[in-house]
Amino acid sequence: MITTMERIVVGMSGGVDSSVAAALLMEQGYDVVGVTLRVWPWREATDPVKRFGSCCSVQSLDDARQVARTLGIPHYLLNSEAEFARSVIDPFVAAYAAGTTPVPCVACNRDLKFGSLLARATAWDATAIATGHYARVTREEETGRYLLWRGRDAQKDQSDFLWPLTQPQLASARFPVGDLSKAEVREHARRLGLVTADKPESQEICFIPDDDYRGFLRRRDASMFQPGPIVDTRGSRLGTHGGLPSYTIGQRKGLGLSTGRALHVVDLDAETNTLTVGDPADLERTRLLAAGVNFIACDPPREPMRVEARIRHNHTPAPATVRALDDGRAEVVFDAPQRAVTPGQSVVWYRGDCVIGGGVIAR
Repeated sequence: MITTMERIVVGMSGGVDSSVAAALLMEQGYDVVGVTLRVWPWREATDPVKRFGSCCSVQSLDDARQVARTLGIPHYLLNSEAEFARSVIDPFVAAYAAGTTPVPCVACNRDLKFGSLLARATAWDATAIATGHYARVTREEETGRYLLWRGRDAQKDQSDFLWPLTQPQLASARFPVGDLSKAEVREHARRLGLVTADKPESQEICFIPDDDYRGFLRRRDASMFQPGPIVDTRGSRLGTHGGLPSYTIGQRKGLGLSTGRALHVVDLDAETNTLTVGDPADLERTRLLAAGVNFIACDPPREPMRVEARIRHNHTPAPATVRALDDGRAEVVFDAPQRAVTPGQSVVWYRGDCVIGGGVIAR
């Protein structure tokens, strides 16, 4: 138990993970304040979950409030709609228009949860922000540097969504469920009688209704769905695509081609509005360039560093060498070819469970 009533603000999404994060902090003796960010406009709908996405629905707000009531903690709703649009949705749309495939959770964590919400929490005399992420933070006694670690439940690890966090942000970050498995989190919620104990997990992008990101993008900017050529790796035209945002690197289905062989998307060129397809072997890459790089466990290394690099959330980190470059960039060279390296996605490098750093795949 702690000796003082240190205040921690918990971002409560209405899911079981953030609910148990709040409960664990309460049990440890902290002064817990629950906050739900309203990041999307709420209008009348016959099915609010479908209309807004499960993390942004009125039902999720009700669940968060009910959990706070059960735990006996205050709960507040903050209108973050304008900031969310500026920091997450606008870059999300712009990335697809540029022919890349973004990870909006990364920007949300950096700019909202551990950005503006942390600033507000400080004004409320809170010392930290807690979320339901499956990750861990420690502090090196010798250097004072904060380190980010993978969650102990390898199947639920979310450290790859947190790689942009700075040292000040990590200093104020708490991940109470990072040492638990999903099963343990649910069991804890059941013991406490929390309404979210058996709530299904949300897999979609929180602000995309019905997980229809193409429909969302079309409503935001239909001009990006201009038809253009589909070519093979030799430049021969094979057909016409219906707009680059409808495709991503590695995609095989939905190409509308009759070539007698399985072809995959291997490149999206927004400048020429060209979709390039090829054989599975054409998807393999041994090298990538990352931008917007953040080194967590060390300063940008002067010499190439051996790491295990992860190029998408469900990718097993692969042995590689990372070399820091100028202007916040880094080059990652894999020991063996990796399939479907996708611009816009995160590349995160590890040593064991420790997150060394990460960046956005530029090419």
